[in-house]
Amino acid sequence: MTTKANVLEKATAFYDHFERKGGQDQTTHYCPGCGHGNVHKLIAEALDDLGLAERTVFVSPVGCSVFAYYYFDTGNIQAAHGRAPAVGTGVKRTRPHSIVISYQGDGDLASIGGLEIIHAANRGENMTVFFINNAIYGMTGGQMAPTSLIGQKTSTSPYGRTVENEGYPIRMCELISTLESPVYVERCQLADVKGIMAARKAVRKALQNQADGKGFSFVELLSPCPTGWKMTTHDSLQWIKDFMIPYFPVKVFKDESATRNGRIREPKEYTDEELFKALNLGLLGESQPRDAEFLKNFKTVEMKIAGFGGQGVLTAGAILAAAAMQENLEVSWIPSYGPEKRGGTANCSVILSKDSIGSPMVVSPNVLVVMNDPSLDTFEDAVVSGGLVIVNSSIITRKLKRTDVDVLYIPLSDIAADLGLNAAANMVLLGAYLEYTKLFPLDHLKKIIPYTLKRKTLAEANVKAAEAGAQWMRDNNKR
Repeated sequence: MTTKANVLEKATAFYDHFERKGGQDQTTHYCPGCGHGNVHKLIAEALDDLGLAERTVFVSPVGCSVFAYYYFDTGNIQAAHGRAPAVGTGVKRTRPHSIVISYQGDGDLASIGGLEIIHAANRGENMTVFFINNAIYGMTGGQMAPTSLIGQKTSTSPYGRTVENEGYPIRMCELISTLESPVYVERCQLADVKGIMAARKAVRKALQNQADGKGFSFVELLSPCPTGWKMTTHDSLQWIKDFMIPYFPVKVFKDESATRNGRIREPKEYTDEELFKALNLGLLGESQPRDAEFLKNFKTVEMKIAGFGGQGVLTAGAILAAAAMQENLEVSWIPSYGPEKRGGTANCSVILSKDSIGSPMVVSPNVLVVMNDPSLDTFEDAVVSGGLVIVNSSIITRKLKRTDVDVLYIPLSDIAADLGLNAAANMVLLGAYLEYTKLFPLDHLKKIIPYTLKRKTLAEANVKAAEAGAQWMRDNNKR
């Protein structure tokens, strides 16, 4: 009887060769003595042993670990700086049975991503965070990090970090462990074999917690950075023991793994009725009968409506979008306005299409409505050639400089004032627009107006304003 000898080999959660990296395909991009290699090995072996690699999604943001997808034969997502917990949350909420790893450095997690990690931990997202603390921005030139120690010299603290100037280094484990939701928080060190073996256990527990649905696990690893610290590998390991561990104590800060009940947060499926009720949709009455010919020939409208706050430009866009939705069109509406409630600039982007809408922003409108001079000055040049511009000639006295667009000069504010409805110029606009374009019948818009106004008592007056706009167009635009 023969037995197969034990063979030390690379974990299958790693690629056999790092061909994505370029250059030598058997080495990583990390500097000699860097702790990332040790942590990668611990994670890969844990994924293999726990049978989790096939459903793992590794999220790595900006930093030394940004190229983790070179090495891990798992799902991989690169996130913006500090945003790995947010991206991981999205993955976990949509794929609850995945194993999400947020792998972050101290400059990434404790600085620009500070709020991201706090809120992910506070929500108790069922994910695993590995936090590499080497007390410096290792990738971008050795700048001071939120975890750099007092007296530590970096490229941005050449005289050493001081309490008076930069404050104390942030202890993330201590901070995270004060929250109710995290199930497991531990700090480990990579300065010796004993520390690495303890880190091995922590990595496995953190991943097993997630597999068991027990919630948010956070493992901090004090890691050497010989290049950033300008030390030899041996000296960097000793520096962790002499300086980092006294300030960042290595211990378990919180562990409720044994008592926390596991659960997988399945995405809730909502019926159309539930969605409509929750989002206040479906309150516009019955949709118009589906007109296949109308939809087939419909040309996408990308509209910008702009003016002063208080002129109803946002409301006009919302009502037009609501009416178009009743015509079985795809619609989007997005506002843009300043902090002023009245008198500040405001505009909205409205898109009406027979096809799915990729982005709600309108940059180059084919229809522009301007209610005041600043809006015309701002957006006139953005209109596509052959587009339509509607000008509120009650306020705007100048003519367009453009000669390659259609222009309607309509005294919107004056028409509204003649009705005794100074605030209804936006409804005059919609009536005039539909009469001119024949986009869909004015009667369809009139049915929607009562549903969309906050003050229902003004519905009849606003319907009259829309009718007045249409009548002005019939009387003054002979084409």
